[in-house]
Amino acid sequence: MPPDEELASVPVPRSLVERQADAHKRLESGFQMWLATGNDGRGAHLIPVAYVWDGSVLYTATFASSRTVMNTKAHPQVRVALGDTADVVMIDASATTVEVTDIDDDIAERYAKVSTDPRTYPEGKFVYLHLQPQRIQVWNGIHEFAGRTVMLDGRWLESSVD
Repeated sequence: MPPDEELASVPVPRSLVERQADAHKRLESGFQMWLATGNDGRGAHLIPVAYVWDGSVLYTATFASSRTVMNTKAHPQVRVALGDTADVVMIDASATTVEVTDIDDDIAERYAKVSTDPRTYPEGKFVYLHLQPQRIQVWNGIHEFAGRTVMLDGRWLESSVD
């Protein structure tokens, strides 16, 4: 293969602005994610869950007595993955629990459209998790490893850091 053709086959990485726009689009249009939690001595715990995005925070719900909730109470740092391994949005977030009775009505209504409605179960059976992004990374191949961080310390970046 001539050198010109070889270079032409290497994908051009998206800009920071494009990656941020793609992250927003994925967050706003999606409703399923992988949620990873951990706890000392018990290893990582990974579950598929539905979510809603309010423009700055992810919300999901799960059983109040679940390992996920126990892990987040002990270690409130979680990792979320949206998409697949070829085009991923990876989010490191801080997690807090919110009682079903304390969740905003709009979030509860939107969540009920994509998953089981926690409000239909006995009080205390479910809790919501409020996931506040601290770091967001976006990439769709090894050619995009550099520049993959689009949010750091809870703020959307204005220039690339990695």
